[in-house]
Amino acid sequence: MQETKKRQRSCIGCGAQAGKTSLHRVVRDSSGVVAFDPTGRAPGRGAYVCSAACFERARAAHKFDRAFRTKLTEQDYEKIAREFACAGGSDGVADKSVADKTEE
Repeated sequence: MQETKKRQRSCIGCGAQAGKTSLHRVVRDSSGVVAFDPTGRAPGRGAYVCSAACFERARAAHKFDRAFRTKLTEQDYEKIAREFACAGGSDGVADKSVADKTEE
């Protein structure tokens, strides 16, 4: 049997590639509500970040607006940041392998 490759996702803050479980997902659902997705399985358009620093970098560069194809308000960003921090996303880099790739 041929081994299938796991699809890699890219952090929109730094561009590092990692597996889905190594990154934090933010999702926009069909009604337009944007939220942090701790399970990584919520339906809708998703964007991935590897750390709180990358979240802030993507926020400053309006990369979430581009990824979600909509304009996010400051309240949206604050809500996502709160949810991200409550879920433990503020602890820096989510996975050491992602940190190693960004340092190269």
